Amino acid sequence: MHTSFTQRFGVDLPLVCPGMSYIATAELVAAVANAGGLGILASGPLGPDATRAAIRRIRQLTNRPFGVGCTLLMPGSADNARVAIEEQVPVINYSLGKGEWIAEAVHAYGGKVIATVTSEKHARSAEAAGADALLVTGHEAAAHGGAVTSLALIPAVRAVSDLPVIAAGGFANGAGLAAALTLGADAVAMGSRIATTRESPLHDRSKAAIVERGVADTLYSRNFDGLPCRVMDTQHARSATRRPLPLPLASLRSVSMARQMGMSPLRVALGGLLQNPWGLRQLAQFGAATDSIRRAVEDGDLERGVQLIGQSQGLIADVPTVAELFARVMAEANASHARVGTLLQP
Repeated sequence: MHTSFTQRFGVDLPLVCPGMSYIATAELVAAVANAGGLGILASGPLGPDATRAAIRRIRQLTNRPFGVGCTLLMPGSADNARVAIEEQVPVINYSLGKGEWIAEAVHAYGGKVIATVTSEKHARSAEAAGADALLVTGHEAAAHGGAVTSLALIPAVRAVSDLPVIAAGGFANGAGLAAALTLGADAVAMGSRIATTRESPLHDRSKAAIVERGVADTLYSRNFDGLPCRVMDTQHARSATRRPLPLPLASLRSVSMARQMGMSPLRVALGGLLQNPWGLRQLAQFGAATDSIRRAVEDGDLERGVQLIGQSQGLIADVPTVAELFARVMAEANASHARVGTLLQP
């Protein structure tokens, strides 16, 4: 299957593994690349040295195109982006920030840039900033999906941009891929589905919990990490999303996070309190959420951890290899296309 996405990014299939924290590791990214899709490394939990090591590990495992994801709102993300640029990574996917400088540097060595967006306004801005494609994240997605569902958001973004569109949020099978293409997308990102594969480092207990749950078994709240965020519905997640952090506690946690990131705790705490107390709370909530996410992913601990997951978890019934999954998705997409063609015949 050839689309503007596969042609522009040099991959065989219009399938993307987004940069999921603690899940999109070097090994999973390489497995996705070797199966014909585009895998995007999650650099959020990594420092610059670890990011560089992960990039080099991917290159040991595959000679196919891959990407690095950078959440620009997070401290340290700019350093990770610079490492990816120094390593001349084929694709950088940025989100939650302005990426003009990334696009300029990546284009200088012939790479490509994907901007994550959740609205038509964001899409226009990203295109003006030099993005080569848009990862359009609908309301159904794990973590930070937008306010609008994929069904309406994909055609809305397509109407304002000619860039390749990667649809994210609600996609886990070939029927979803066929639907996304019909709506105007050129590829789909299937984070929850790819997280539940054999090559994924997600703990087996968390994989089993995903397989057991339905499409309605998620929570969507800004109280978990400070932004509207979709997580698996568990007793602990309900507690974690009940109310936002009070500012004094946010200040204390920001100090702890600053130490973990190698930043000056005094600068973060005092600067945040004096200049931008709400930004400090956002930073602290991100930091507090990070440990909860790690517990769910690495330890399979859903009593103290929180699993980011999309509504598509209800469409996931097994744990195949990435190659098996991709072959199935493409077969299903072709079958869906044939079925619709039959139905539309006069």
